[in-house]
Amino acid sequence: MYQLHIANKNYSSWSLRPWLLMQQLRIPFSERVQPFDGTTGASWQSFRSFSPTGKVPCLVDAGTTVWDSLAITEYLAERHPQVWPEAAAARAWARCASAEMHSGFAVLRARCGMNCGVRIRLHEITTALQRDIDRIDELWSESLARFGGPFLGGESFTAVDAFFAPVAFRVQTYALPLAPTAGAYVTRLLELPAMRSWYQAALAERWRDPAHEEEVQSYGTMLHDLRTGTG
Repeated sequence: MYQLHIANKNYSSWSLRPWLLMQQLRIPFSERVQPFDGTTGASWQSFRSFSPTGKVPCLVDAGTTVWDSLAITEYLAERHPQVWPEAAAARAWARCASAEMHSGFAVLRARCGMNCGVRIRLHEITTALQRDIDRIDELWSESLARFGGPFLGGESFTAVDAFFAPVAFRVQTYALPLAPTAGAYVTRLLELPAMRSWYQAALAERWRDPAHEEEVQSYGTMLHDLRTGTG
């Protein structure tokens, strides 16, 4: 059975992608949670016990270790054809959009770090952040119109939906403005059983990583903290 090493569900957007993909497609795996450690360099040291880069996610399959979310996706796709859309055009689009998400949207990542259990009012939506939001809106609207929805590659949930799932949590946390079509897609993602499961686990975590906590509050005002053990 696959082993998937992940970090805190509240913060780790990279971990969410393969976890959600495997859960939603019913690909069996065992979960290994390794929380972030706020001490400088400590997470890297502990993560190095299973991941060559000292980062998560990391998939272990018998003697094979795959240590990047996009590489994990492609590794799984070689064994599980449902990972990508069946139609060639949708599959090509999905791979491009996933790669764009994997390597882009730097401002969105920096100013709207994933923190599932809080609600933040941003101090401002900068021009650069709005550009990232507009591009996501454009991508989602294009694919839903082109391939018919309800998911980005068509009728079925696939890897491209998993790659944009952390954005859905960011929209929820920061109340990011989206057009109705994209907003409805966020709602569909958040209502998936696997997404709801991840969210509930994130709320129940008692681990707090100072770097992640300081990051989200540097760009906005805390409105609500819904996590266990907080006000």
